[in-house]
Amino acid sequence: MESRTYLRNALQAKQPGLGFWCTIPWNEEWMIKRALDSGAHGVMTPMCHNAEDAKKIVSFSKYPPTGSRGYGPMFCPPMFGCKGSEYDAQADDKLLVIVQIESRQGIENVEEIAKVPGLDVLFIAAIAKTLKAAHDAGKVAAIFCSNGQIAKQRLDQGFDMVSIAVDNACLAAEMERQMGFATGTTKTGDRSYS
Repeated sequence: MESRTYLRNALQAKQPGLGFWCTIPWNEEWMIKRALDSGAHGVMTPMCHNAEDAKKIVSFSKYPPTGSRGYGPMFCPPMFGCKGSEYDAQADDKLLVIVQIESRQGIENVEEIAKVPGLDVLFIAAIAKTLKAAHDAGKVAAIFCSNGQIAKQRLDQGFDMVSIAVDNACLAAEMERQMGFATGTTKTGDRSYS
């Protein structure tokens, strides 16, 4: 993703009570730096297989001496609503570092991954084992859900963070609903765009 795309997404998410975190295509240092320097409140990286992967991701996300993140957060202070010096002082504590546990190796190593200092959220695939490991290590357990009903079930199971919808599915459902209005097969709606 280009830097301007990260910045545009961060600006769109800059609403009271909202945080913008970015899914990074791979756990590359430059990708994590680009997202964070554009004002993201956190990063989520895929395919965390072991504690060494998690340590590397945390290091790429934190400033020295904790990590190796280079300095260049010119868009961050306005995104966080603070002065540059305030951002610098609190960036490591305020940013979310999220890893996806989605491989067999990751599931086998989830207890060790969960213990990595600086890691905030485990976004998981294997429910019971990873949920317990995340909570035992004092981490947030997150899971992908394709709709609100599944999200409610996962929250009831003990997850701390869930997705509630997939953008393309929401768009398709709304297009079907609007087509129903246009063809007369749907008579009422709960949303007006005018």
